[in-house]
Amino acid sequence: MSLHSPVRSAASSRSAMATSPEAKLQSFLHWLYANGAELRGSTIQHCGADKGFGVFSAPTGDRRDDGIVMTIPLDLAITPMRVLQDPYVGPRCRALFEEGHVDDRFLVMIFLTVERLRHNSQWKPYLDMLPSTFGNPLWFLEEELAELKGTTLYQATMLQKKNLRALYDDKVKPLVEELLSHDGHLESVNEVRFEDFLWANSIFWTRALNIPLPHFYVFPESLGGQEKDSACKDHGSGVSATATVGETCVEVDGHKIKEANNVGEKRKDEDTSNAIVSKTIWVEGLVPGIDFCNHGLRSRATWEVDGDGSVTGIPVSMHLILAESNTLEAGKEILISYGNKGNEELLYLYGFVIDNNPDDYLMVHYPMEAFQNVPFADRKARLLEIQKAEFRCLLPRGLLCHGFFPANSLQTGDQKKISDDNLGFSPVNYSWSGQRKVPSYLKNLVFPQEFLTTLRTITMQEDELCRVASLLEELAGSREAQHLSDREVQAAVWEVCGDYGALQLLVDLLSAKIIELEEGSGNEDCDNELLEKFFAMVLQDLESESNPTKGEFLNKSKWSSIVYRKGQKQLARLFLKEAEHALEMCTTE
Repeated sequence: MSLHSPVRSAASSRSAMATSPEAKLQSFLHWLYANGAELRGSTIQHCGADKGFGVFSAPTGDRRDDGIVMTIPLDLAITPMRVLQDPYVGPRCRALFEEGHVDDRFLVMIFLTVERLRHNSQWKPYLDMLPSTFGNPLWFLEEELAELKGTTLYQATMLQKKNLRALYDDKVKPLVEELLSHDGHLESVNEVRFEDFLWANSIFWTRALNIPLPHFYVFPESLGGQEKDSACKDHGSGVSATATVGETCVEVDGHKIKEANNVGEKRKDEDTSNAIVSKTIWVEGLVPGIDFCNHGLRSRATWEVDGDGSVTGIPVSMHLILAESNTLEAGKEILISYGNKGNEELLYLYGFVIDNNPDDYLMVHYPMEAFQNVPFADRKARLLEIQKAEFRCLLPRGLLCHGFFPANSLQTGDQKKISDDNLGFSPVNYSWSGQRKVPSYLKNLVFPQEFLTTLRTITMQEDELCRVASLLEELAGSREAQHLSDREVQAAVWEVCGDYGALQLLVDLLSAKIIELEEGSGNEDCDNELLEKFFAMVLQDLESESNPTKGEFLNKSKWSSIVYRKGQKQLARLFLKEAEHALEMCTTE
């Protein structure tokens, strides 16, 4: 963000009194318009207590022919540059940033925490529109969180809450109190609470976009070209961009749960590339208005950045554009895609799940602590390093379509491509000695070779280690270069060990995964019974004026947890079936 124009706190006195969703919305819209935003073919409406606000299509006659339904000047975006240039928090944050004590994301979270506590914040009309609580596990009550026991998400949530609490105690609370005390215009505020920072953290991860801004906008001449003041990424030339999805990760027991936010990707246009003179700087931030779009599997819109104003008439703005501008019925919600995410990511980040999610996945990992007790761990660790092996793997549901028990059939060409990619090294001259042939089951093996490579190495016996070393010495001695590639080492390990040990260990890991998932909550049938009771009670509530069961048995958080864990159990069972069949075939060959 740059110092082009300050955000005007229009109707700040009215917004202070706004309590109902309708009053908050009117105050926010007035604030948007006062700051140059345009809703051309869309409206923002309240969707209910559980859903908050959403963006809806206006009547066809009110829309532009180009499909643009909303335009927001990026002077309204809350970005790290905006924080550093803020008259109240900027000086202190800039000092901390230059010393390397905080990063870009932390700056935005601190800013949100402070502005939420300031009575006269110029961002109040926007902040009042944002949810005050969230459906992700960081906000679960103890009994709600218990529904996740046995899942990877339970471990991730417990670790993240611990990390956030430590960050709050060590850095956030004293910094926020200091920033508030330095603002001479502040009235007295309540004590800073952990929930204030947890709110800011959730707001950032559920709403932040990675915005591709023109270089001249992020680093105006008034800043003296001090690009070192920002950790923004320079991705070359281009001022027009369209939305895709990116991610960062929280790692638990070697497994990365993705914390994803919408990310912009440059539009490549070879015909006009020579005419573009500005570089693009990627800046994470919140864009009021655009960020009220909810998720849909079949998105109806995307967002784009207009650097020079040639598209919207508003330079350095973000606009929402319909995928099919003339076909969306008036009053329909305009949805965007948050990406192809499994329920683990959706629940962890956004607080919702999709029943029978086609993008669901299962994580399987070999515990690092267990590896320390494996015989000849040091020698095996060196082999694993050379092979670039993985101690974990994500198994998307879609892999099952190519296994021994496919949900649907694929064309032969598609199966071959997947098989070759899964193999990891060429089947030509698969065995150096010719004694071990390409296994017949390979074309249906759904498990990544990087992970099977790890399991092969872990299960190696002492004599097998010696034979692999002998093969590699023979190969290295046959040429001048002594360096062996990862694929050569993989091939040597496979020739000596085959797949039996790896598949047996994989079966054990998947069996243990099922036991862990079912402990305390039963199998899939138990989860289905709970969900059926829940739906029955929902119907009863709808039919009864007194709503006698409302709030009982299952709330939204518990329902989401059960849907997520049921999907994990189902995937674990299906992948175990695949592993057991592969092991059986391996035994007979």
